[in-house]
Amino acid sequence: MIKIGIIGMSAGNAHPYSWASIINGKYDGEEISSLGYPAVAAYLNANEDTLGMPDARVTHVWTQDDGISKSIAASSGVDHIAGSAADMTGQVDAVILARDDAEFHREMAEPFIEAGIPIFIDKPLAITQADLHWFEEQHEAGKFIMSCSSMRYANECRAVKQELSSIGKLELVTAVGKKDWLKYGVHMIEAMFATLDDPKAATVQHVGEKGKDVVHIVFENGLPATIHLFMDISGTFQLTFFGQQAWRMADIKNSYSMFRDNIIEFVRSVQEGKPRLDFYRTKNIIQTVIAAEESRLAGGKIIHLK
Repeated sequence: MIKIGIIGMSAGNAHPYSWASIINGKYDGEEISSLGYPAVAAYLNANEDTLGMPDARVTHVWTQDDGISKSIAASSGVDHIAGSAADMTGQVDAVILARDDAEFHREMAEPFIEAGIPIFIDKPLAITQADLHWFEEQHEAGKFIMSCSSMRYANECRAVKQELSSIGKLELVTAVGKKDWLKYGVHMIEAMFATLDDPKAATVQHVGEKGKDVVHIVFENGLPATIHLFMDISGTFQLTFFGQQAWRMADIKNSYSMFRDNIIEFVRSVQEGKPRLDFYRTKNIIQTVIAAEESRLAGGKIIHLK
């Protein structure tokens, strides 16, 4: 049994509740809904028969708010509330850093990385080149670091991926989503790159504006792609792949399935002693997220990635 510690939470992010519930097989839908996450309660209700993992359990939780920590523990059946995040060191076999405020990821992950404890870091891993470089150094030193958007495991994208060879040579890929670039652009990039088997981005250019982000990407193989992330549109995550003979769309709606598959991959990775997701796939994605923001701040300058 792998003992997992979970760290949260950041504004608008219910992952500590949902991920602990998916692993432990227990949740309080009324409590989760009362905190402003009825959609989380709904997908846990709909998938109650598949909750729980036989080889793992969330045994410890810590958040910056003792009341929230107690709520997560009670809702998801977590036995121990840690006095601090670092107090989990020596008590757990692995850690899930379930916060998406990436400016704090290095600071919060460092004690566990130094202690050699496997860690999964919520998306995006980093939003500065300096932090990304630090994580890469830790990876190259043999530390266990895994990070991605769960959209890497979206069933809707995998269904498209198995049909890509039938639509002819790809000419264009587009993606449309809601919310802000630095936290949610990674979702669209991860889904797109994973479906395409993680090609390397050659150039990135931001041609929109803050809150109406439009990012143009050209891959090393010459394929162009655009990502549209608008704060005020209705909620959606959709990708379209245009080939010379046909096209396919992935309309991503099944959050539960992709979260569960992501957690399964992390647990399997801990069992195998190394991340099953290559760190350099994550680096390729995070570099693209950062480059788009650099381009926006530079007035739409084309950023060439090495």
